Amino acid sequence: MCSIVPPYMLRRIAAQDEPRLRAVARAAKESLLQIKGLQAIRTATLPAAPPSARQAKPGPPKRTIYDAGSLEDLPGHLVRKEGAAPVGDAAADEAYDGLGGTHRLYGEVFGRDSIDDAGLPLDATVHYGKLYDNAFWNGGQMVFGDGDGQIFQRFTKSISVIGHELAHGVTQYTANLAYRNQAGALNESMSDVFGVLVEQYTKQQTAEQASWLIGQGLFTDQVQGEALRSMKAPGTAYDDDVLGKDPQPDSMDTYVRTSADNGGVHINSGIPNRAFYVVAAELGGHAWEAPGQIWYGTLTSGALPATCTFGKFARTTLATAEELFGSGSREHDAVRKAWDTVKVKV
Repeated sequence: MCSIVPPYMLRRIAAQDEPRLRAVARAAKESLLQIKGLQAIRTATLPAAPPSARQAKPGPPKRTIYDAGSLEDLPGHLVRKEGAAPVGDAAADEAYDGLGGTHRLYGEVFGRDSIDDAGLPLDATVHYGKLYDNAFWNGGQMVFGDGDGQIFQRFTKSISVIGHELAHGVTQYTANLAYRNQAGALNESMSDVFGVLVEQYTKQQTAEQASWLIGQGLFTDQVQGEALRSMKAPGTAYDDDVLGKDPQPDSMDTYVRTSADNGGVHINSGIPNRAFYVVAAELGGHAWEAPGQIWYGTLTSGALPATCTFGKFARTTLATAEELFGSGSREHDAVRKAWDTVKVKV
């Protein structure tokens, strides 16, 4: 199970003992217990998809939205199917639109037919649990909580969150990166990359216009922070009395060695995140074009081992850039500069 809110953030919330935060702390503890119980699903490394017949061109999305009714039984009751009109429930309609935006990016930009490249139906459940502070991909569908109302708002509010979680499915069906240590941080980073690309493509933003934030709009106005993570400036997304300060490093100089968070998968993802941002900023224009093509080509190349390191990933992005644009091209040079910037040796 890949969840958007990292365990270290939930632990900060769970440790709160102020009367106003007791319900929130209790909800965070329950979320942590659930993550711990389901972590084996992710750390066991989900099987990659078997070969399947892909269509000549991507087909239309097949979306189904369910409502859990504040319970934790999946999928819940059906509220909206593909092609149906909006139902007037903000979470259900945002989930539907976010699934569509994600499908559109993969189809129109990368020629990929849904998450598995074979037309996989996109299912999502909203209103999961009570005061549930998370959203996750469970290997087969998306699940969204409504937040606690004091720290987090509903998790469908951010299209980058929807794109992020569905990208875990793309990784599952391609490189199948192990969810631990540097491979796990790359797994998280790929989801952040495609999460922001979904948002940018939906809004038709250039690299300069984009916020480069993951989860912008999730926090209530009681939180001192903009988002869960910043790809442009890792470590600056929030600095709050309850949540603490964003712990992400922006280069290998401050790489975090830890056994927590599966070896720092949500923390150290800031390093490859910044590398992607540097490539996009260096090239300008739309990040889903050359930068996105290089990262997508790398993910689907078959050259990444399940236990991939930052160095191996960096070298593969360079090889992909050379294959797509040529050695010494602007794109190739931008990729090399990016990894130099974050101090990853290639």
